Amino acid sequence: MVRTHSHVEMGALDERSVLQFDDENLSSPMSVDRTTDSLDALHPKTVSGSSQVCSIKCMGSTVFSSLKIVVFSTKLNLLMPFGPLAILIHYLTGHHGWVFFLSLLGITPLAERLGFATEQLAFFTGATVGGLLNATFGNATELIISIYALKNGMMRIVQQSLLGSILSNMLLVLGCAFFSGGIVFLKKEQVFNKTAATVNSGLLLMAVMGILFPAALHSTHTELHDGKSELALSRFSSCIMLVAYAAYLVFQLKSHKRLYEGEPTEEGSDDDEVPEISKWESIIWLAILTAWISVLSEYLVDAIEGASVAWKMPISFISVILLPIVGNAAEHASAIIFAMKDKLDISLGVAIGSSTQISMFAIPFCVIVGWIMGRPMDLNFQLFETTTLFITVLVVAFLLQDGTSNYFKGLMLILCYLIVAASFYVHVDPSSVEDKPSKH
Repeated sequence: MVRTHSHVEMGALDERSVLQFDDENLSSPMSVDRTTDSLDALHPKTVSGSSQVCSIKCMGSTVFSSLKIVVFSTKLNLLMPFGPLAILIHYLTGHHGWVFFLSLLGITPLAERLGFATEQLAFFTGATVGGLLNATFGNATELIISIYALKNGMMRIVQQSLLGSILSNMLLVLGCAFFSGGIVFLKKEQVFNKTAATVNSGLLLMAVMGILFPAALHSTHTELHDGKSELALSRFSSCIMLVAYAAYLVFQLKSHKRLYEGEPTEEGSDDDEVPEISKWESIIWLAILTAWISVLSEYLVDAIEGASVAWKMPISFISVILLPIVGNAAEHASAIIFAMKDKLDISLGVAIGSSTQISMFAIPFCVIVGWIMGRPMDLNFQLFETTTLFITVLVVAFLLQDGTSNYFKGLMLILCYLIVAASFYVHVDPSSVEDKPSKH
């Protein structure tokens, strides 16, 4: 009996101590941590395994979310399968016309998504670096196509495709933006920053000057050293144009930043945009899209001459009209959307800003890259192309001088582009095939 009673007392004491211990655990966070640690020590494999599963699930959901935003968010991405199809047809049939056409369709959504990824990355970099990113990646498609054409010795295709990008941005993209904005705001006159437009027009006229003098030197046969002075002048002028473009970036993004930002509006404060994907996702997508555009551009450039023969279409028309429409897909869409939201300064920055980047950065850059590659790439765009560029810059400069836009101005620019397109459709450039070096 004594032994039994002592056992009962001991049991009661143990029970009270356990309850007291549990109360201490509940009241003390340190004890909770120790309890958790002891449980983790008892089951280390289970905890580490669950954390790995959780991290894999989180990574999977992030990748899926990024794919959904970048790849599946626009209907234009339905054209993406045409890229692999172009490569398949290249190896199965070798039909240049179909390879060129399918490559063109395949690059279109990639160019648009490249612009989207650049915009997302610009959220994290600030104005200065964001401007440089837009300068680099905004016209990345044209630059990649141009470098592949330079590699193959197709200097005229480089010149004509870059010229076509300027014409497309200034006439077609800006014209569609003015027209669509004018239709939406039919009873209201849209306005934009006249001073910023004047600065861009001046830069475009400087680019015309750099392109005009080598063409004039060639046409008048007044070179000091036949065949060499023209190339030397082009390389010198390209270096000057790159310096001018660098000064323009400082002017736009640092010293006269307020000139391009404009006055803040009540509407602008309500719809501040936020990034849809993270910084590293933007960088990864930029790398993927640029690599895929590079692959398709090689097939595109190789098929240009064959497509010209198959379609019975001048190479100049393909280079000046068809190629730039693909490269300007992102600019075209965004310029129209901003114009319909009455944000004409942004539309103007997209269209005229892109033309300025190509004329003052991309063209001189290709001349310097050609110099490094040993290719005689120059600024002599021939008389027909130079005249077209000169008249286009004058027409756009006159339409921008009053700082207002309407649907009729947009219609005039679109109709001017149709005249340019028809002109290049009947224009035969005899040097387009002759400057390609023979393969040994």
